[in-house]
Amino acid sequence: MLASLGTMSELGRQLSGLGGCTHPVRLDGHRTEYAVDTTTGEIGRALDRFDSSALPAGQLLVRCNNRRATRCPACAETYRRDTYHLITAGLRGGKGTSDQVAAHPRVFATFTAPGFGTVHNRRSDGHPCRCGIHHDQDDTALGTPLDADRYDYEAAVLWNAHAGLLWRRFSIYLRREVAKRAGLTQRTFRDYARISFAKVAEYQKRGVVHFHAVIRLDGPEGGDTTPPTWATAELLTDAIQAAATAARIDGPEIDGRAHTFAFGRQLDVRTIRSADFDNGQELTERAVAAYIAKYATKGAETATGTVDRPLKFLAELAQARISEHARRMIRVAWTLGARPELAELRLRAWAHMLGFRGHFSTKSRRYSTTLGALRDARAEWRRAQATPAHETASDSTLVLSHWVFAGTGLSSAEAWLAASLEPAPGTEGEPTWTPVAMS
Repeated sequence: MLASLGTMSELGRQLSGLGGCTHPVRLDGHRTEYAVDTTTGEIGRALDRFDSSALPAGQLLVRCNNRRATRCPACAETYRRDTYHLITAGLRGGKGTSDQVAAHPRVFATFTAPGFGTVHNRRSDGHPCRCGIHHDQDDTALGTPLDADRYDYEAAVLWNAHAGLLWRRFSIYLRREVAKRAGLTQRTFRDYARISFAKVAEYQKRGVVHFHAVIRLDGPEGGDTTPPTWATAELLTDAIQAAATAARIDGPEIDGRAHTFAFGRQLDVRTIRSADFDNGQELTERAVAAYIAKYATKGAETATGTVDRPLKFLAELAQARISEHARRMIRVAWTLGARPELAELRLRAWAHMLGFRGHFSTKSRRYSTTLGALRDARAEWRRAQATPAHETASDSTLVLSHWVFAGTGLSSAEAWLAASLEPAPGTEGEPTWTPVAMS
């Protein structure tokens, strides 16, 4: 079977370039380089032609770059590592970010959702759950309602759908609160300081998102400038607590019921230390970066037990092996998605995400580098390794290419060979601390 795809070694070399991706994109097409007369601009003979049909797999295979660990562990691991470096750059510097940021006030904050009904949980005070049971940490009942008929599924789904907007409102209020504590107006605040952040959304077992964020106080031009003397971690913490309490988003009115969304009462804000030594209690830069990176590759399917891809028809739930709690949240999202007044929320498209439609990880523009810049640097390095210096395209070379989507995935033979080429993704950089438990 492999013979039809080229020799074993040739196919192995092509598959090894995927870095372990299990669901690559397949492309048909070609790439041609032409000589160009730099004086007249005339296009001359073809210098080189690359055609996908000549490849061992018969097509060009490109990594899927899916961030979900349940979809492609290898690509998710790359995404995790990139996120780790992005967060670390905003804490220590590097990757184009000034190392001055290590001396700026930084905190790690966790914002939770409000309650929508009593759920099974593990209490930190040692007492049993309200159901009378001491649940094991792996108990599938955790996060599910004690009484599903009284649980507010509608509000929970709509909270997820508005969580991103609520964060945006919080970020506006945070600037106001910091400016107020510094004795400045909002307009003059930008002349003295700037707030930078990076955050990730994590699903709780009950199926609603909460946010983990690194929030930093910089000088007026970002991380390259020193913040004013009044900018302290204590002032930033106080402002975050005030802004999180004040932030509100007016939601839709459904069947006479008006919805308003705010963060829950549980808010954890901790100062980030610069030292690498971690005694398990204090927050280090490494621990924070590892924790955020870890959850950048997880979705509702990991915590809540739902599906990890969009649904085309609600009938697909009949074959899905998911929790009853997740099934009910999906059904509510699907039903709400049919209402014309909620069309902009696109709840059916995001039903598998239990209504959450925001990006899992986001950052402010001047926090640090970007994931795109990290990917571009990695791609450039790989091209440099694969292409001899004398073959590099110059100003006198015109490159024309045409590629067409031909499918996804590997054949059974390709999958067998690929599995023998790549080791399982590692787990280096895992955090050695756990944030305050948020039920």
